[in-house]
Amino acid sequence: MGSEITAQNLVRIPNYETLVKRHRELIEKKNEPAAQTNGIFTRYKNPVITAAHAPVEWRYDLNAATNPYGMERIGINAAFNAGAMKWGDKYVMCVRVEGADRKSFFAIAESPNGIDNFEFWEKPCVIPQLDNPDTNVYDMRLTQHEDGWIYGVFCTERKDPDAPAGDTSAAIANAGIVRTKDLINWERLPDLISNTGQQRNVVLHPEFINGRYAMYTRPQDGFIDVGSGGGIGLGYINDMANPVVEEEKIILKKVYHTVYELKNGLGPAPIKTSKGWLHQAHGVRNTAAGLRYTIYLFMTDLKDISKVTHQPAGYFIAPENEERVGDVSNVVFGNGWIADDDGTVYIYYASSDTRMHVAVSTIDKLVDYVINTPQDTFTSAGSVQTIIKQVENNKKFL
Repeated sequence: MGSEITAQNLVRIPNYETLVKRHRELIEKKNEPAAQTNGIFTRYKNPVITAAHAPVEWRYDLNAATNPYGMERIGINAAFNAGAMKWGDKYVMCVRVEGADRKSFFAIAESPNGIDNFEFWEKPCVIPQLDNPDTNVYDMRLTQHEDGWIYGVFCTERKDPDAPAGDTSAAIANAGIVRTKDLINWERLPDLISNTGQQRNVVLHPEFINGRYAMYTRPQDGFIDVGSGGGIGLGYINDMANPVVEEEKIILKKVYHTVYELKNGLGPAPIKTSKGWLHQAHGVRNTAAGLRYTIYLFMTDLKDISKVTHQPAGYFIAPENEERVGDVSNVVFGNGWIADDDGTVYIYYASSDTRMHVAVSTIDKLVDYVINTPQDTFTSAGSVQTIIKQVENNKKFL
C-alpha cells in the first residue's frame, strides 16, 4: 500500500506559490541597456541567465508528503558558458548549468527578443554516453552547418587513468561531438581524434572547406598546463562519424605580455561577413590574483580561413563591476553569439563562471572595429607611438 496515491501525498509544498511567483518575476524582468557604451557594443544591466533561472521543478520536490518543509533538493550553483543560435524566431542558448554537486550539464533556454525573458525548456539535454562515459561535460559550441545538421562540440572530461592513486583531481579533456535537428534529440558521435595532446575549446566551422569539415582546435599538453601546446589551431575532418583531425596547425599563437599570453581559444563559430570571417576568442594571462580571462576579436580571409587578416590590440570585453565576482573571479568567457538578419549581433558572455550576460552590437560596427582598430605593437614604446599618432591626427578636429 506504500505506493498508493492519496489526496494527502498530492498536496504541494507550502511555499510553492511564492517560489513560482518569484521565479516568474525574475524571468519576466525587463532588461535595459547600460547608459555607458564604448561605441562598439552596448552592455545590458541585468544578467540574462543565472542559477535562479533554473525551473522550480528542477530544484524542488513539490510533494508535501516527501518534502514537508519545502526544501530545495537539487541545488543549482551556476549557469554560464552558453552556446547560442537563432531557432525559428526565438533566441536560444545551450547553457552550461552546474549543480551543487559540481557536475555540469546542458539545458536550452529560450528568449523572444535575445535580451530578456530567457526561460529554460522543460528538461535538460540528454547527451548519449560512449563506452567510456563522461564524468563532466561543459561549454558547448553550436554550429548550424551547411550539411543540414546542428552540431554541438563540447568539452568532455574524464579522470586521468594514469594519475597516482592519491591524486583525485588529475583529468583528461577532449572534444565531445553531438548533432541534432531539433535541439532535443542528440546523436552522439565519437570524440575528436587528434595527435596534438588534450583538446578543449574546439569549434566547428559552419561551411565545408574543399569538401571537408574544418575544426578550430586548442591543443595543450595537460588538462590545465598548456606546456608546448597552445594557440588556436585549425585542422580538417573528412567524416564527422570518424572525426580524425588532419593537417592541424596553429593559426593564432600565444604572445608574451598580451591578453592571450598564457593560452587562447576560439569562442563560438565565426560569422561570415563581406570583409572576412569574424572570430571571437578568449585570451588568458596570469596575474598575482590568478588567471584573467578576457574576450578578443580577429578576422580571417574569406577564401583562406587559416590566414588571419586583422586583429585589434588588446581585449574586446573584460569583466567590469559585479562581473568580476563569482566562482572563478575576474573572468569573462564567450562561446555563443547570434547574428540577426538585420545585422544586429547578440554577444552572449559569462562572467566569473557564474552567470550569463548579453552585449549588443552590429556586423558593421564589429567589422569596423576589427579592421580599423590599431594592432598590437607588442611593446610599451610602440603603444605610446600609436597614441601619439592618433593625437596628431586629431589636432585638426580639436
